[in-house]
Amino acid sequence: MIENNELTMNTESRLSFNEFRKEVLDDYRLACESREVSLLARKEVLTGKAKFGIFGDGKEVAQIAMAKYFQPGDFRSGYYRDQTFAFATGIATPEQFFSQMYADPDLANEPFSGGRQMNSHFATPNLGKDGNWLDLTSIKNTATDMSPTAAQMPRALGLAFASKLFRDVEVLKEFSKLSNNGNEVCFATIGDASTSEGHFWETMNAAGVLQVPLAVFVWDDGYGISVQRKHQTTKDSISAALEGFRKTEDSNGFDIYTVKGWDYAAMCETFEAGIRKMRETHIPALFHVEEMTQPQGHSTSGSHERYKSKERLAWEKEFDCNHQMRQWILENALADESTLLAIEAEAKTVAQDARKNAWEKYINPIRQQVQQMLSHGEAVVGLPDVKSTLVTDLLQQLRTNREPLRRDILKTAATILFAHRRVKAPAMVALKEYYENLLAYEKSNYNSLLHAEGVNSVSNVPVIPAVYAEDAVSINGFEVLNKYFDQLIENNPKVFAFGEDVGKIGDVNQGFAGLQQKHGAERIFDTGIRELTIMGQGIGMALRGLRPIAEIQYLDYLIYGLQPLSDDVASLQYRTKGIQYCPIIVRTRGHRLEGIWHSGSPMSMILGSLRGMNVCVPRNMVQAAGMYNTLLAANEPALVIESLNGYRLKEKLPQNLGSFTVPLGTPEVVREGTDITIVSYGSTLRIIEEASQSLEKLGISCEVVDVQTLLPFDINHKILESLKKTNRILFVDEDVPGGGTAYMFQQVMELQGGYKWLDAAPRTLSAQAHRPAYGSDGDYFSKPNVEDVMRTVIEIVEE
Repeated sequence: MIENNELTMNTESRLSFNEFRKEVLDDYRLACESREVSLLARKEVLTGKAKFGIFGDGKEVAQIAMAKYFQPGDFRSGYYRDQTFAFATGIATPEQFFSQMYADPDLANEPFSGGRQMNSHFATPNLGKDGNWLDLTSIKNTATDMSPTAAQMPRALGLAFASKLFRDVEVLKEFSKLSNNGNEVCFATIGDASTSEGHFWETMNAAGVLQVPLAVFVWDDGYGISVQRKHQTTKDSISAALEGFRKTEDSNGFDIYTVKGWDYAAMCETFEAGIRKMRETHIPALFHVEEMTQPQGHSTSGSHERYKSKERLAWEKEFDCNHQMRQWILENALADESTLLAIEAEAKTVAQDARKNAWEKYINPIRQQVQQMLSHGEAVVGLPDVKSTLVTDLLQQLRTNREPLRRDILKTAATILFAHRRVKAPAMVALKEYYENLLAYEKSNYNSLLHAEGVNSVSNVPVIPAVYAEDAVSINGFEVLNKYFDQLIENNPKVFAFGEDVGKIGDVNQGFAGLQQKHGAERIFDTGIRELTIMGQGIGMALRGLRPIAEIQYLDYLIYGLQPLSDDVASLQYRTKGIQYCPIIVRTRGHRLEGIWHSGSPMSMILGSLRGMNVCVPRNMVQAAGMYNTLLAANEPALVIESLNGYRLKEKLPQNLGSFTVPLGTPEVVREGTDITIVSYGSTLRIIEEASQSLEKLGISCEVVDVQTLLPFDINHKILESLKKTNRILFVDEDVPGGGTAYMFQQVMELQGGYKWLDAAPRTLSAQAHRPAYGSDGDYFSKPNVEDVMRTVIEIVEE
């Protein structure tokens, strides 16, 4: 006779088994759906409906296992093969995946980038248009994907590092919607070949030093496009190569796990144990997922049959993760053949329905635009002086185009309008109005949101002038910043400052001197010499609602950290169509120091690579403080370049140091004049001021304009106002010829129409094309000096 408690145990066991069986079959169903999506999506590219495709086939089971332990509040920092993970976590649907393939610009259909990024580049919102951070603890978050290999790694460090701060820093406890006491893990994914990049190694080293909850999953399918792993990785294994980084009882480092990418049960067990330990201890971990496959090759751009042997292809077919999971299910009697066949058939239907729905949502608005264009076109065919054959042929081409693009409609309208510029009939006017409205509408789809808008924008921060007492003291520039940062750290718990030598000694120019001792090493701290991941720390922190001031010690070193700033931060607002924000402030110093490696002024590099960030070039430290106030009142990223030779120059201390603001994009006339306008910024202004004083004695009156910010640049055309008065202009900076001076020239002469007001040819005065030579004489002959300015001004005035 069965006892009651035994019956209960048997019932619970059956329920537990049924739940387990259902979970396994649901996982298999999702793996099949994702595989069918990949197969169908490849066909969409090959038939021309999509431009390019790159897929996560062969990675399905591993990503499903990983997704089981990804909780609300966690962050993902991955790359373009994680579609199954996105499906498993609910971050994306198959239909949205296809919408992204078709580059649908409607965020309602493609909510990750509005068609601006290729497939499998996912993103979740983090900050509202009202300026308030979302409840990130209730969201399964992902930083938006990037294609550059290993580019996801530096910011992954920062996303994990933020958890450490939220756990350890008492003043952050109040921000319960940003973190659940730091229990969040950052899941980073990377292909095995990309572990050869320096980004990966610098990130892993920093994670081991900092002890942050970073879970790195390496998808290892044995190849980097066509190059085998043995040609890329020491010991032919990234986990073996990293063995010296393994954490021990008496060292820092990280845990290392290896598991087969086709072994569903082992991956579930390994990932569950590893992630649980990370949440408890914040010890980072590397999960090396080996023996994965890539059934369709690297992408739609080529075939892997060209470089894989028949034996390798046969092995990949046998050890395909979906096939192996299917066999495991049958072997463990979790389902029979007919059940699995039904799941597989249903998966095909799911993928087909997703493709069909996404295509219809994408193409229907275009078809409506086609009909509108045809209507306008037919209205002009019979007009006098209209080239009816041309118009008829254009309309017929558009009418018979089965898969029209927006550009086809605009090109048709433009061609008709260009050919009939002098026809003023109402129907032609209506066509022109339709064309211009449609062009403006589509430009908003494709050319908008490089910067934040509304309350998140620096352009909407109220201007608060600096206030000075009659007996205002004059102190060194570095002391101004020191007092400013002291107040800032005291009053804003979200602000953190860090970089090389920032903590203990208070930065190389003493802006933070004594502040670590006052406010704690958790708020102001040192880092290793690793500019790339210093930027990554700041990026990840900013994505999670903090306000990092991440320091690049000298402007010359910016190039080490430029890649994540350019590819990630600067393009973030644009490529997510305004759904994700990263208000990092990068602080550095530059100009006029002596020597090839410490006196660079690579403004053309910065201007070309950081569109989407604010680039502030304050002439002194009071102005810098005002710019920091402006930036911290908004939610946009910025680079602030302080004048290196200005830290020991005296400045008056404002009474409202912690609250006054400097409007970005608004130049300031720092010297009134009537004969010529000289435009510059930063340290060079002191050279120009000295030259202007000497020129005044020669009877030449110079008006000196400080642009203050290069991005944005003179949004209200203040420089043009000066030019209208003087009718002569000279642009001066320390960049190479054709660099920053050419940029300022183009902004004023072309965009502002400055050429209309000239009485003499406009000129630029830059540094030499080579790096600055060492020593005072080297500086004199390498960069604009007082005599250079005077000579050029005299030439212009006497022209």
